[in-house]
Amino acid sequence: MDESATKRILLLGKTGVGKSSLANTIFGDATFQINHPSGSKSHPSQAETRSVNGRGITLIDTPGFFDVGRSEEEMKPEIVRCMTECAPGPHALLVVLKVEKFTEQERAVISKIIESFSEDVLKYAAVVFTHGDQLSEGMKIEEYVGQSEGLSELVMKCGGRCHVVDNKYWKTDNEDDDYRSNRFQVAELINTVDEIVTQNDGGHYANEMLQEVERAIQEEEKRLVKSSGNASQDVIRKQAKNNVFKSRTEKSPRKWIKGLFGFAVIAAILAAVAVMLLKLKDGEVITEATVDEETITAPIIKVIEEVTEEVSEVSPSISTIVEVVEDIIQPIVEIPEIIEDYLDKSSDLFEKTFDPWNNFE
Repeated sequence: MDESATKRILLLGKTGVGKSSLANTIFGDATFQINHPSGSKSHPSQAETRSVNGRGITLIDTPGFFDVGRSEEEMKPEIVRCMTECAPGPHALLVVLKVEKFTEQERAVISKIIESFSEDVLKYAAVVFTHGDQLSEGMKIEEYVGQSEGLSELVMKCGGRCHVVDNKYWKTDNEDDDYRSNRFQVAELINTVDEIVTQNDGGHYANEMLQEVERAIQEEEKRLVKSSGNASQDVIRKQAKNNVFKSRTEKSPRKWIKGLFGFAVIAAILAAVAVMLLKLKDGEVITEATVDEETITAPIIKVIEEVTEEVSEVSPSISTIVEVVEDIIQPIVEIPEIIEDYLDKSSDLFEKTFDPWNNFE
């Protein structure tokens, strides 16, 4: 199947709303795992491609990214997996909810979705309700939505797009009521995806992270083409995604430093190095003895610890930061000539900009 013509659809929602079952309903088979291992909080991201009503569709089923109590560290590998699977970006997002009372918990999930992506993401979204058997007899989903101010606001932000399925009771066609038929609802949903793509000029949703991941995948594809022989583009693309995922998760502290630490921490590291270099005594010979942990690592870590207290909500543990700093420092310790070069340049800059009336020393 031509991946360039395939529409990528991302399913989002808290654990237990029926995302995996909805994916199976759309595909018409049991492709996605429903009964997850006992005791597990969620399931790993899964992406599968099928032809649905003549369209190539890739569904990306996600774990409960927005569940209460899930730590960023716990979810990081799955977020990376999700980003690589839907790169360069989803053509449509399905916000999955149950036909039940729209509580503060559901509001919080929607807020987290917008916070994690952007307000613009709703231009590419539709709301899909599961457990359609809970609708009152003869009621359509639009009428149900109209009974809730919160749901009405959400659906309005999604361009008025909403659908309903029932993964348990609507598996067979209902001769007396076409509306309560998954076949009918899936056909309508696929039409809605077509409309979303058309309204967005054939494009897909993208943010900075997705763009960065796509660049990494394309670079990996170029590398694989040289050594893959006669492998198809689809096979190369799949392998490239897997390689990028492994690289991002195995080396995440280094590869994702900007996203995890924030610019404040990076600036602190650079500032600490600059101050340390300028404060080295004039004329001191740079050797391995002087370029040690006490001289370099300790003052940098001290600054990092101070800054991390202010950005603790978005920063990993101090131990993770220390590991990254050690990775940065080690090459400098091994090659002291680099420090000497930086010192010479810093000394020249100091002499040119020295102001005797300034208290800086």
